Parts: sequence; structure tokens; C-alpha cells
Amino acid sequence: MSRRAAPAITVWMTWWRLMRRYHRFRTFGLEHLAGPRSRLVVGYHGRGVAHDLCMLSAVLYDRFGYLPHGVVHAAAKELPVMKQVVEQLRMIAGDDSEAVREILDRGEHIIVAPGGTREACRSARVRYTVDWGGRLGYLRFAARYGLDVVPVAAAGVDDTYIGLNDGYRTGKRLRVPMRLPLWFGLGLGGAFPLALPLPARITQLIGPPIAVDADPDDREALEAINRRVVEQVQAQLDHARLL
Repeated sequence: MSRRAAPAITVWMTWWRLMRRYHRFRTFGLEHLAGPRSRLVVGYHGRGVAHDLCMLSAVLYDRFGYLPHGVVHAAAKELPVMKQVVEQLRMIAGDDSEAVREILDRGEHIIVAPGGTREACRSARVRYTVDWGGRLGYLRFAARYGLDVVPVAAAGVDDTYIGLNDGYRTGKRLRVPMRLPLWFGLGLGGAFPLALPLPARITQLIGPPIAVDADPDDREALEAINRRVVEQVQAQLDHARLL
């Protein structure tokens, strides 16, 4: 890691390198992210935190020399502390087309978890089931910038915290500001987010790229591609649990 790395990157890399050991992290299919072209890495969101996608970002940093760009809510730049972290980690907040173009010119990857808190903050009764709620924003993004989608899924991510409720629905029902979830999850020694994750072994599968040959405004075509992506991510999720 470069000595000139921003403080947030130094902390990020230190933590997720430790987590790779803690979770005995394995990833297969890195060859699908090799080459000079940017791709949109689209993953299943595990409990609480997208552990496998974060650990993958650390792997790619060590391999390619840059941290892939996570997509976060535009509101992240409205909070002073979060704004600084987002900028240092070079995340994409909202629809910043100029920043995206610069990323693509460098051939760097972008990571997104379409399920978001809908997948991350579920009850322990629902596990390893892809649920993106029909969201197509990630495909509109891919179509707009000519990006192939690389599907990613991992076993073990739903075993890191024990969800006691559906935080996404609870947050909506109670009208929590900024559409945030109200989730109660148990980890090692306490409640999320203060508790460490449980030491589940995480095995990740990276699938081959899927072309997004559609107009960003063609909903029918995007829905067809979305079904294919969701089916692929679910298949990888099922397969990873057998390894």
C-alpha cells in the first residue's frame, strides 16, 4: 500500500485485511475483473455490512493498486464527517457524471449492491435470497456508461449477524428520516453496529461479465437483463454455499 494513501484508505485496508483472515475469506473468479476495461461489480448484500464486497475491494487494491469505487447515497456528502470519508475512499455519491467519466478513463471498477438495506437488514428467518425489489437503477447506470455487469455472491455473509427484525420494513413503517432502516442485529458480544461480526467463513464467487445491451430508458429491456442478473447472482449464492 502506498505511503501516500489517504487516512481513510489506510484504515479501510487495515480493517478489511484483518477481516479477510477473520472470515477465512476465499474468492474465485478474479479473472473476470482483469483487463483494462471498467466494469460494474454487482453483488448480493449480506447482513449488516456487505462484508465480501468490502473484502473484495481490498483484494483488488492489492492486485491493481486502486480501491474500486463504491456507490453510496447522495446524502452521504451532506454530512461533514461522511463527506470526508466518501471523498478519501473515492466513492460515488449520487449521479456525479464527471467523476464517473474520470473513473472510466482510468479503467477502474465500480461496486454496487442493488439490494441495499432491503437485503442487509432482514430477519434471520430470510437468508441467502436475492431481493432487489425490482430496482433497475444499477442497469440504467451500466447502460448509460457502456459497462458490463459482473455478478458477485458469497456464502457466509448472512451468518455474520443474527437479524431480529426486518429493518427495512420497520424503517419505512416508522418513517425514519432519509429512508434509513431500523434494524436490530446481534453479533459477537453485542448488537450491531457496535458488535463484531460472527466469525463465519466467507466464500465468494465472481461470475463472467453480462453485457447490458439496452437503452437506459427501455424499461422492458432492462427488466429482462435484471432477471438474468438476479438469476445468476442467486445461482452463485446457492453454489457458494456448497463449497
